[in-house]
Amino acid sequence: MIERIEKVAVIGSGVMGAQIAAHLANAGLSVMLLDIVPDGAKEANIVAKTALEKLVKMDPAPFMHKSFVNRITAANLRDDLNKLGEVDWIIEAIIENPVIKSDLYKKIDAVRKKGSIVSSNTSTIPLGVLTGGQSEDFAADFLITHFFNPPRYMRLLELVTGPKTRADAAALIRKTCDEVLGKGVVECKDTPGFIANRIGTYWMERAVTAAIDLGLSVEEADAVCGKPLNMPKTGVFGLIDLVGLDLMPLIAKSFLATLPTDDAYRTLHRDVPLFSKMIADGYTGRKGKGGFYRINRDPAPDRASDSEARESAAPKKGGKIKESVNLQTGEYAVSKDTKLSALENAGKDLRKLCEGTDKISQFAWTCLRDGLSYAASLVPQIANDVVAVDEAMRFGYNWGDGPFELIDRLGVDWFVDRLKREGARIPELLLKAAGKGFYKTINGKLNYLTIAGEFTPVKRASGILLLSDVKRASEKPVFKTGSASLWDIGDGVLCAEYHSKMNAIDPDIFKTLQEACKIIPSSNGKYKALVIHNEGSNFSVGANLGLALFAINIASWETIEQLVKEGQNTYRQLRYAPFPVVSVMHNMALGGGCEIHLHADHTIAHAETYTGLVEVGVGVIPGWGGCAQLLGRAYHHPKQRKGPMPALAQVFEQIATAKFSKSAFEAREMMYLLDGKHKITFNIDRVLADAKSAALELSKNYKAPEPYSYRLAGPPGKAAIGLSVGAMKAVGKVTPHDEVVIDTLSDILTGGKTNIIKMMSEDDIYKLEFEGFMKLIRTQGTIARIETMLETGKPLRN
Repeated sequence: MIERIEKVAVIGSGVMGAQIAAHLANAGLSVMLLDIVPDGAKEANIVAKTALEKLVKMDPAPFMHKSFVNRITAANLRDDLNKLGEVDWIIEAIIENPVIKSDLYKKIDAVRKKGSIVSSNTSTIPLGVLTGGQSEDFAADFLITHFFNPPRYMRLLELVTGPKTRADAAALIRKTCDEVLGKGVVECKDTPGFIANRIGTYWMERAVTAAIDLGLSVEEADAVCGKPLNMPKTGVFGLIDLVGLDLMPLIAKSFLATLPTDDAYRTLHRDVPLFSKMIADGYTGRKGKGGFYRINRDPAPDRASDSEARESAAPKKGGKIKESVNLQTGEYAVSKDTKLSALENAGKDLRKLCEGTDKISQFAWTCLRDGLSYAASLVPQIANDVVAVDEAMRFGYNWGDGPFELIDRLGVDWFVDRLKREGARIPELLLKAAGKGFYKTINGKLNYLTIAGEFTPVKRASGILLLSDVKRASEKPVFKTGSASLWDIGDGVLCAEYHSKMNAIDPDIFKTLQEACKIIPSSNGKYKALVIHNEGSNFSVGANLGLALFAINIASWETIEQLVKEGQNTYRQLRYAPFPVVSVMHNMALGGGCEIHLHADHTIAHAETYTGLVEVGVGVIPGWGGCAQLLGRAYHHPKQRKGPMPALAQVFEQIATAKFSKSAFEAREMMYLLDGKHKITFNIDRVLADAKSAALELSKNYKAPEPYSYRLAGPPGKAAIGLSVGAMKAVGKVTPHDEVVIDTLSDILTGGKTNIIKMMSEDDIYKLEFEGFMKLIRTQGTIARIETMLETGKPLRN
């Protein structure tokens, strides 16, 4: 039997099949992508080849590095079917037609090697139907692996096995999808829509019909079905635009054909004439002419009121303006920012929102009442436990809280009592949760309510360590400030956690890191390493700009000087501490949030890491050692061409253009990660365990690194940079304030007044950084950039 998946074949090069192949390639697997040979085709592999060509042009990119397309071989089902005998896992992603799939499976079974695993990416056809008429061996090796679109970015993988599926085959696929592909694997029952689409489709239709019945605009409905419910800001109509309005009738048709006769979806679903017309007119969402929202050319207003309306509308994009459809009339009008008093009054109190009497509160309650009751009625029909349901909705629909976590937020007893008062049907599972809730911490461990009504611990897979579990089991942190904490994660390792707003870096974070530098060496061997990690949406967006602007506004330049010096000193303390420091990158790690990783001994990067020294966007340069450390890596990189200019050119280009990586693999190419030294982990739940393991390994006979030294180009190097900047300015790529910032940056990176003979130290570069930062922060151009970033979240091109 196969013990490890190394070679995979994907059959079907449509949108899903091609992107599944791309993500398999991201993970380092060898992939063969097969499709049919069209009649009269001169090139047998034309369908798969065309799909690969489209993949490399797609945005957002399916590949984590453009070179990964080379890990995929285009093939066809006429000439290359026998090659399926060479692969370990065959994924079918063809049209949702059981007859066509059955015929394909028989061909696959005739040529595949013994023990190879076959799975379908179906989202609608039961496993029992798919294995009907197939051999016993095929049924034993078959399962469903339902990827969510787009496969690179959506974490959920729904795993469905049948009564004949080998346990070891299911275990191997589960392990591969978890550890290699980084998926949140959720085991589902073999029921229509599995978990996420079963609940998600009901939720969307309930929200749509409630919005129509209550007379809400699409903006109002999306404002409720977003942040207030801890759900994506797209809301429900924005989500339908994203997935495609034309897909909804197809899902409905499938559900109405397969769901039990008493399923609540049958009562809820209704055809909406407006939606049929929109589809017929090509308004199917983002892939069409628009959907519930569309971007329209901004016509010249012929009335003052029109002009005022457009001035208050959503931001224009290149002469275009955002419009939304009126759910009652079907007419489009300028989309306006929506501020709803019901949401402002309720804040984060979900129950308070539902208790209001206005239409916004009624809408929120209707969606939650019916959507959460429906989810509760489906366990154990669609899943063995509430944990699987909550994970499926978090991983597949990006909900911040799953249905049962939302019920706990509302309060089970309050929820059940209101259902009773309204005469609504109450699912049995809700009655079992009365007085208990669905989740509870018992003896420092997270427990969930089983279908028997008893609590049992939530199980984590081997190799998963969550900081939230550590905190739940700890009485208190080792040390804490308003923005960061130190936690004991076991085996002599401390973890520094940021928890400021957006994990922006401020003096409290520096204080916490400095405390770690005191605690570990003086602990008499109790502690021996530090990990820097948090479970926020982003690792860190960089320095606290609000704090900097406040100091600027009161002309407290000494405050900013202290902040820059404290950052440099803290990061250098970590770099040369007598213990190893391992940092964990995930999602955005920008500016100062990137600089700390450059000072760590080792970095564990989640595959989805977006990092870079982007400070020029707010009119400054990296001030906490980013220039010094990136220069050091560039000059001493074994693959770097010799001489002062090649390394300088790369570092300058990255910092001057605020370039950031769009994956951990791009970060490696940009030297924010070092090849062969820093690890890339695909599953976000495994990064802390990997970091702890690396820290413990480094702690054995640990020795701090030697500081970098440099021979920099000096004035001649700066002159060379000036020539390239001049050329960029001539074609409009450099603004007036860009010139000011770039002049300061080039002075730092070339070593100021140095020459190629003189050896410069890290101290020299840190000093130049400090002087350059303080020079720029006083300029009006930089102050304007900081103000604009804080007000709009976008860089000012002044």
